Amino acid sequence: MSLLIDGALVGASDGAEFENVNPATEEVIGVAPDATPTDAENAISAARRAFDTTTWATDPAFRRRCLIQLQDALRTEADALRETVIAESGTPRFTTHITQLDGPIDYLSHYIGLLGDYPFERELPVKDIFGSPTRRTVRREAAGVVAAITPWNFPVYLNLAKASAALAAGCTVVLKPAPETPWSATELGRIVAERTDVPPGVFNVLTTASVDVATLLTTHPAVDHVTFTGSTVTGRRVMANAAPTVKRVTLELGGKSAAVVLPDADLAAAVGSVVFGVCVHAGQGCVLLTRLLVPRSRLAEAEEIAVATLAGIPWGDPQDPSNIMGPLISARQKERVLSYYALGREDSRLLAGGGAPDRPGYFVEPTLFSDVDPNSRLAQEEVFGPVVAIIPYSSVDEAVAIADGTPYGLSAGVFGADEERAMAVARRLRTGTVGVNGAQWFDPESPFGGYKQSGVGREWGTEGLEDFLEIKTIARPGGR
Repeated sequence: MSLLIDGALVGASDGAEFENVNPATEEVIGVAPDATPTDAENAISAARRAFDTTTWATDPAFRRRCLIQLQDALRTEADALRETVIAESGTPRFTTHITQLDGPIDYLSHYIGLLGDYPFERELPVKDIFGSPTRRTVRREAAGVVAAITPWNFPVYLNLAKASAALAAGCTVVLKPAPETPWSATELGRIVAERTDVPPGVFNVLTTASVDVATLLTTHPAVDHVTFTGSTVTGRRVMANAAPTVKRVTLELGGKSAAVVLPDADLAAAVGSVVFGVCVHAGQGCVLLTRLLVPRSRLAEAEEIAVATLAGIPWGDPQDPSNIMGPLISARQKERVLSYYALGREDSRLLAGGGAPDRPGYFVEPTLFSDVDPNSRLAQEEVFGPVVAIIPYSSVDEAVAIADGTPYGLSAGVFGADEERAMAVARRLRTGTVGVNGAQWFDPESPFGGYKQSGVGREWGTEGLEDFLEIKTIARPGGR
């Protein structure tokens, strides 16, 4: 495994490496280069030079051809990549056929398609301005050098989501993945270097176990834009680091998403789908509906359905294609999730789970709490584990207030037999995405991002491309 700096696959400048651990077994599966600040400086310089001196930023047809090459190469190597992402992230095998691998490779078609017809330049009507006929051209131009910092929960998806949007826009990229999942990124770097015509310096990959590299990427004056996915706490730090040089930022941060089950909803379908969804990949997803809001009059019924659903969740070895849930990513994350289980036992009713099996790997039990106080830590803070907080409500207005009553606004769900009524509730929720009756918004044509402390900017959609574009207006004399 190698860093990618200025088109070359290299080790860290001081030769240092760090271990890559399989969270399902706790075994070391190999090592990755531990990039230094010097390596980061070299990668940033290469990205700056490639942006300033090559045609990458000004040739969308060439960028499109390179993205097609990348997609073709990823499809060819998908089976090997599948084993890599399972081994280093602990994700269940079935998820690699959707959002962990095959989906994001297919999603590249979105930006490939946009590059075929996106209007990077448009003309405004001729107009008299201060008494002179004036022609105006509005251009959208690449923002510059992008630092992309990604987490460990969906490494291939997030690396590709950020890199493909920035590259399609004409930016150059320095990608720093999470240290827990370095190989997904080094393999992407290798494929770009070996299988595409992407010029040296346009795409760079730095794996590291140190925060120093991330700090440099978010503060360096030669970096124009930082795109980050991770916790809100770290997102605030990224924003603060970017402020002195007024960098553009795209932040996809935490979530504490609510599922509002209306009184007329199909309770079995709603509760069953929410509980099942929270257990996928051990609850390690920012958009999962971890707060289940149900009418107080139907609480007992909802609890019964939730417990029965949880009892049928297949979990364990991520290599078993029948399992939907594997381990958490690390010992630290396991300890953190178990601490929330302890909090829940103090002020809520534990319905199921609440512990960890006595076996190797960072596994915890899928867990249900009920009668959860909407203002408790369990209901307010992102756990990132397989736990559902059932919260009863007495009126729809109260349900909306509870749903919106956290610092987050990433996603939500609404369930109800009367679709128009459910849509009315969906429109009231202050979140970036809402699914009504289980409908899925997750698609590359749909803009994705959050309100409030869940983020800034959007990924995917046309908006995901435009997030990495500057707008320039050029005026010149013109007749009618």
